[in-house]
Amino acid sequence: MACLSPSQLKKFQEDGFLLLEGFLTADECMAMQQRIGEIVAEMDVPLHCRTEFSTQEDEQLRNQGSTDYFLSSGDKIRFFFEKGVFDKKGNFLVPPEKSINKIGHVSPHQDATFLYTEPLGRVLGVWIAMEDALLENGCLWFIPGSHTRGVSRRMIRAPAGTSFLGSEPAWDSNLFVPLPVRRGGLVLIHGEVVHKSEQNLSNHSRQAYTFHLMEAAAGTVWSPENWLQPTTELPFPPLYI
Repeated sequence: MACLSPSQLKKFQEDGFLLLEGFLTADECMAMQQRIGEIVAEMDVPLHCRTEFSTQEDEQLRNQGSTDYFLSSGDKIRFFFEKGVFDKKGNFLVPPEKSINKIGHVSPHQDATFLYTEPLGRVLGVWIAMEDALLENGCLWFIPGSHTRGVSRRMIRAPAGTSFLGSEPAWDSNLFVPLPVRRGGLVLIHGEVVHKSEQNLSNHSRQAYTFHLMEAAAGTVWSPENWLQPTTELPFPPLYI
């Protein structure tokens, strides 16, 4: 985070998240949206792999965590869909480009629940708005300072797919604060900060590009129990050598 000012770094350390306005230009956002449009246009997902994405624990284990389509998605382009976009036979009820929840791999969560390291605090989320993400179309919400409380739940690999260790606390909804982001804005997300986004029921899409970074300092261990593991075909690429 050498590019952050002292005041920005202090705010990130205190809140567990930080908004950097205007990180990408409108043209850069449009270029990324055009490319993802091409990927979606070429999408060919077999009926048995059409998975509705969920953040509810029982649905995660049943619909995602038990399927090879999800567990082997770390080095592949895979598509996960919104609820209610398929009929009983798995056929699309809406245009395919309107059906997607995530490409790659709405309740509160901590990234470290799924991407666990020892010691904690070595995972950073990067969330970039390709379009305005406002209150009416599903912006991010955070509990400021919640990254200091540790992690009480973990998703791990299990013989039948995945399972959870521990349980998620009942987070007080009054503690969440919204973070509207204009197109091109970047949000840094501490791996342990509690965050969520509400379901987008508006007529305006809210496309975003997200990824995670791990600080691979001496002594950092990527848990071998994490659902996501590097492969020989695509190991985690280093940004600095």
